[in-house]
Amino acid sequence: MEHLPPWFELKKVPGIGNLLYKRLIDTFKSPEHVFGASAAELTRVDGITSTLAEAILHRPFSDGIRHYIDRVREKGFDIVTLTDRGYPPLLREIPDPPPYLYVFGSWTPGIANIAVVGSRNATAYGLAATQKLCRELAARNIAVVSGMARGIDTAAHLGAIAENGITVAVLGSSLDRIYPRENTKLFHKIAENGAVITEFDLETDPEPHHFPLRNRIISGMSLGTVVVEAAKKSGSLITARLSAEQNREVFAVPGSIDSGKSEGTHALIKQGAKLVQSIDDILDEFSYLFRNDPVPGKPKKSEIKHKFSDEEHMVIRAMGPYPLHIDDIIRKTALSPGKLSSILLQLELSGVIRQTPGKYFCLAGDENI
Repeated sequence: MEHLPPWFELKKVPGIGNLLYKRLIDTFKSPEHVFGASAAELTRVDGITSTLAEAILHRPFSDGIRHYIDRVREKGFDIVTLTDRGYPPLLREIPDPPPYLYVFGSWTPGIANIAVVGSRNATAYGLAATQKLCRELAARNIAVVSGMARGIDTAAHLGAIAENGITVAVLGSSLDRIYPRENTKLFHKIAENGAVITEFDLETDPEPHHFPLRNRIISGMSLGTVVVEAAKKSGSLITARLSAEQNREVFAVPGSIDSGKSEGTHALIKQGAKLVQSIDDILDEFSYLFRNDPVPGKPKKSEIKHKFSDEEHMVIRAMGPYPLHIDDIIRKTALSPGKLSSILLQLELSGVIRQTPGKYFCLAGDENI
């Protein structure tokens, strides 16, 4: 704890934002050395004026910082600074990383991260595609990073958790202001085998201008960003743009050409984002890091293919990734309502299909059936 107060003191100097803070640390290696530098040494740093140098040198230190850090610890949160080993390595590389992060959970800085983001008001197809993709990423020991928002973000975290994988949530509020409130259980579940992080101080509410700031952390700590279902004007597109500006990869999962919720993702593909149909499309971009062999224990196509009856195969062939009403399935298969209901229940229990509200059904996303 002794090394932490100077980090907070430097952040409180008027005019020192994340960009200048990073330049100061790059030059002087620690806040203590910044405060110990001369005015002449400080002004050699690009952006540090003589006025800012004087503000740094005459910054009054307060015991209130120590009391505040104690409060953070009492709530069960940790603080990781820019020079700590536990700080996300890739995040250090962006021009304006947070000088320190608040962390709830167990941090795994050495693992590779892929960000997965998208619409808060997602379709059943988008949610299913996200969960499948994130389960497979987790099975490869890749951490899934997202923003714990409703919709695609939540599905991303749940997909990783379902595989007992690591997932990281980045908040647009403080750790003691969980948002959205309905994800309180998810907040704690993520922390069991991953972490929830933020740059915002205690008692900071989720304000609209916080989320673009949050997004630069999501993309900045990740090898690449996958966008699933984003409208024309979407916060997820901000994350994609930031990812490109940070020289990271940008991926997009295609949706229906009739869906406005995929207009943003389709625009990304037109602009050069890599289209994602499977996890291989992501892994191919990082072949120097990941071996692209099958996930251990995953059955081969030939091993799964024959476990269904002819009628079950007929129902599967009648369906697709987009929800289909039960009446339409009856018309396609000519099965009786009772027989079809029994088959649908069995396929749902097997994890092959997914039911959505209103008696609609779609494939759960397993291409190996």
